[in-house]
Amino acid sequence: MERIASFQVDHTRLQPGLYLSRRDGEVTTFDLRFKKPNTGDLLSNAEMHSVEHIIATLLRNSPQKEAVIYFGPMGCQTGFYFLFDSRRLSDSGAIQLVKDVFAAGAAYDGPMPGKSEAECGNYRNLDVTLANVQCVFYRDLIQNWTEADLRYEK
Repeated sequence: MERIASFQVDHTRLQPGLYLSRRDGEVTTFDLRFKKPNTGDLLSNAEMHSVEHIIATLLRNSPQKEAVIYFGPMGCQTGFYFLFDSRRLSDSGAIQLVKDVFAAGAAYDGPMPGKSEAECGNYRNLDVTLANVQCVFYRDLIQNWTEADLRYEK
């Protein structure tokens, strides 16, 4: 069987950042890596879930919302996937969008989107403050990111 692209990334050398994972026709996948897996310092379930709710909401309410296909957590708890329509949003535009939504997530002080039993099957572990802390970290990490930085080190 062919190894999938994400298994070809050397997770022992993985650095936090924003990376181009793959292109599938018009769909581009960015990997938003937060933690190094070999340190054991992974995002907690509550951190992952809280960031997901805030950032997915901000992406789907952005001026580029028609280009947004998906934003969600990686099973390995090292970050998130962001899928977008490359016919509607360039790589540089997607980088700027990610910067914008994480800056907005860092400053977000409203109610947690989707924090009710009717809206989310695990609404109890959502926390705006946890999301803010991770959004500040990632906002600062990628503040100078460009297309040249999207490549994983081989």
